[in-house]
Amino acid sequence: MPANTKGTRTTWLDPDDAPQLNDAFFQKADLYHGEKLIRRGRPKSAAPSVSVSLRIPPDVLDRWKSTGPGWQTRMVAALKSHAPKGGHA
Repeated sequence: MPANTKGTRTTWLDPDDAPQLNDAFFQKADLYHGEKLIRRGRPKSAAPSVSVSLRIPPDVLDRWKSTGPGWQTRMVAALKSHAPKGGHA
């Protein structure tokens, strides 16, 4: 199969032409506001989800997956709405 080169063209012809990694490059790598490092990207959640292992019948899982993208979010919503009220075990 011929390769699609239309989207893979680059102006870089030789790997030895890579830019030098000097002090100026590394100063731009992290963003600081005074002494505080500013984190990029998505902020950490105050209540992150917890990974669990759960055994459920294959037909139940297949029915959830057949509902399309977002099935996991819908499953969590269903579990939340049917979760026992109160903090007693």
